[in-house]
Amino acid sequence: MPRRAAPHRGIDVHYGQAVDDDPAPAEGPDARPSKTRLKQQSHELQSLGAAVAGLSPERLAATPMSEPLRDAIEQYRRTRSHEGRRRQMQYVGKLMRGADEAALREAVAAATLGSARQALALHEAERWRAELIADDEALPRWLQAHPDSDAQRLRSLVRAARRDAATLGPEARQPKSFRELFQFIRPLLSTTSTEP
Repeated sequence: MPRRAAPHRGIDVHYGQAVDDDPAPAEGPDARPSKTRLKQQSHELQSLGAAVAGLSPERLAATPMSEPLRDAIEQYRRTRSHEGRRRQMQYVGKLMRGADEAALREAVAAATLGSARQALALHEAERWRAELIADDEALPRWLQAHPDSDAQRLRSLVRAARRDAATLGPEARQPKSFRELFQFIRPLLSTTSTEP
């Protein structure tokens, strides 16, 4: 039997026949995803599982999921060794194949949005505090935006914070008056959202 030459792309040199070294992947309803795609999906589910495991206990309890998945996530949260957590997360990813992925993504998104809102509220309170200390016109704007505020208490806190800012300087640690003013402002901002 004659030795066959190595095929080149498109044509078998020895026999002169066309060959297809790169067959197109099967398409249609019976086509299975590639191993690469399956592995990618598995990693995505594991990442989602890690995000779900990072939810607060209250949010996790409120998130709809199967009991085996809930138990696996709780076990993951209790596991301390690196290898144990890695293997448990693989198991979580396996269980998540049958879970309602949309509901889990929604729970993670809601938790992320809640954290962003809290951070925004803190920044807004800090902005108002700085504005009230630096600008005389900020107090009337605050009282107009928040008419239910205790105006006398607010004026007293602003005066104390201004006095401390003038005596201590910018490099000093924030005095008690700054913290008290912040604690006065923050709860009032949680009920309404108004720009300074």
